[in-house]
Amino acid sequence: MKSVLLFVTAMCCFVVGEAQRICGTLEYGLRVQHNASNKTSASTWSRDTVPNEMITIPVVVHLLFNTAEQNISDEQIISQIKALNNDYRRLNADTSNTPDAFKPYAADTRIMFCLAQVDPNGRATKGIVRKHTNVEYFLGDDGMKFSGSGGDDAWDCKKYLNIWVCYMFGRSLGYATFPGGAPEKDGVVINYDVFGTIGNLRAPFNKGRTATHEVGHWLGLRHLWGDESCGDDGVGDTPRQLSYNFNCPSFPHVTSCSTDGNGDMFMDYMDLTNDACMNMFTYGQKLKMRSAFANGGPRNTFLNSYACDSSLATGAPLPDDTLPVAKPRADVRSYPNPANDQVTLMPLNEYVLTGKECVVFNMAGMKLMQLTLSSEKPTINVAKLPAGVYILRIGQGGEKRNIKLIKL
Repeated sequence: MKSVLLFVTAMCCFVVGEAQRICGTLEYGLRVQHNASNKTSASTWSRDTVPNEMITIPVVVHLLFNTAEQNISDEQIISQIKALNNDYRRLNADTSNTPDAFKPYAADTRIMFCLAQVDPNGRATKGIVRKHTNVEYFLGDDGMKFSGSGGDDAWDCKKYLNIWVCYMFGRSLGYATFPGGAPEKDGVVINYDVFGTIGNLRAPFNKGRTATHEVGHWLGLRHLWGDESCGDDGVGDTPRQLSYNFNCPSFPHVTSCSTDGNGDMFMDYMDLTNDACMNMFTYGQKLKMRSAFANGGPRNTFLNSYACDSSLATGAPLPDDTLPVAKPRADVRSYPNPANDQVTLMPLNEYVLTGKECVVFNMAGMKLMQLTLSSEKPTINVAKLPAGVYILRIGQGGEKRNIKLIKL
């Protein structure tokens, strides 16, 4: 089996052609020994997922640049977060390109992303670490993940998805770690000129789908062909296919491994086609990714994270005006979070708390408490609430803010 995988790796990394997607995740996985594990420990407070709940993942982008060209704008970074949300929520504009034969399998994964608003030290952040490096280019050896080698150290991988954006030598567009790897290396690496949908980009990888693909690996998905000829990706509703597909085949693309006339699901994000050709995850892939967040799973701790913009905690689809932006908006934070007996609200950026209504809901949407805030740093007694996850809704209309509160 290993010899077959090495052969496929060699094919993936050295195929001739300028406009073909090269994913370095398989090669990286074969080379790196994952001796460490970031699974949730027995001593860590955890919970299981609520059926079909919205899972929101805080992202920190470590932008490493050696030249002005590589120093991409905040707007380009934000466009990538928006593309991830559209693709994982099936809000992407090109869903109509999914062939009718495969549309019944296309899924909204109910996984979302935001640029982190709170850093590991509890300070406000915009989720972007912008750093000049003297390294001319990085290899696929994790050098970009350590300050000592010209990169930037990872933030806590139990709370943040680390994405390193840099100039990578060679033809690989990016690579990712699978769940359960070494914590200090956990995350995704993307070439600076295939990250986002606007700005300094190269076609045909200019719609943000490289990050969509690599984050899929980070959540446990394999390539559709299982990284071997007619292999198994471990997902029941993705058709078996002979190998990877480059560029953009015509439907149906039938090979010797096809089980019916529909052929390969080459428009799936886990193939290697062009960005404009990709447009779907399946229900089986949705379940596979979400299983990483199950109680005891390697990504379970993200269910307790409060590092995202609080407006994302409601589970509503993400409109454009709530996407993370460089200018911080008037907002409110809570501390401590997780909390035992009391939680204090703290306004940020001229947000006014006095006189606003605060309602506490459980994850089922049941109202448990309601009070009017009487000061700018009010304290709420939550001692009688059972351990779990709650939503604090503060204010109404355009001033409404939602906070995810973890009660120990």
